[in-house]
Amino acid sequence: MALSSMTGFARSHGTSGPYSFEWELKSVNAKGLDFRMRLPPGWDDVEPAARKQVTEKLARGTIYANLAVKRAGDVAAIRINEEVLASVLKVAQDLAARTGAALPSVDGLLGIKGVIEVVEPQDDDDEVQAAKVAMLAGFNEALQSLVEMRRREGTTLGQILGQRMDDIERLANKAEAAPGRKPEAIRARLGEQIATLLEASDRFDPERLSQEALMMATKADIREELDRIASHIAQARDLLAKGGAVGRRLDFLSQEFNREVNTCCSKSNDLELTNTGLEMKNVVEQFREQVQNLE
Repeated sequence: MALSSMTGFARSHGTSGPYSFEWELKSVNAKGLDFRMRLPPGWDDVEPAARKQVTEKLARGTIYANLAVKRAGDVAAIRINEEVLASVLKVAQDLAARTGAALPSVDGLLGIKGVIEVVEPQDDDDEVQAAKVAMLAGFNEALQSLVEMRRREGTTLGQILGQRMDDIERLANKAEAAPGRKPEAIRARLGEQIATLLEASDRFDPERLSQEALMMATKADIREELDRIASHIAQARDLLAKGGAVGRRLDFLSQEFNREVNTCCSKSNDLELTNTGLEMKNVVEQFREQVQNLE
């Protein structure tokens, strides 16, 4: 199964009867799956089926969907309300006869509320239902394009993450081979420090100091950390090869990598080993940042 990014963008267009529509889909990073849809009034029935399609094809990310709809010949008609106009004229004529005032002009009559009515075009139920079916097909088309874009980006991310695993492994091998982490090197450094202390004072017990030195040498060894780093590398490579929605598991592994590398740095008493650990820490951070984009 291919890896997928959580970022992408897609559009689709379509027509059905007098209706034309356009879908716009955008996907960004998120901890889970969050679907947000904006629809024009009267088209709310489209949402449940669209939401189902999203949950079937995507596992993570915030998905924004926007639908724009236009109706051909969507021009309102103007109609005179004859009953209201007749009532207004009768009242005007009565007043003119009683007062001698002039009858109202045409524009005056048309300006009276209720004389003119704006009639919106009526929707045909069969046309509306057919348009909804077409819109869902258009949504599926846009969603598939979004999925494909996320997979293309996921493939690129997989290659980058694989390179980061190679870098971490190389640095772990470098730390493994560092002369300063060898037990004899650690004991030699501690021996020099103990000798300096003994020269400064005769109150130190040489045997006790030797035991303490061995304990310190054991604590300074990073063998366990390097073994766990190797195990994490194997798990990460296995997840990258498996594909699918593995972003959360890789994010957890990145935290484990960071913990082991920090321990290596804190245990190190050798400059070369410390520098190698810091370099590895930087690569682990790069790995973690890229993993945040994976589904």
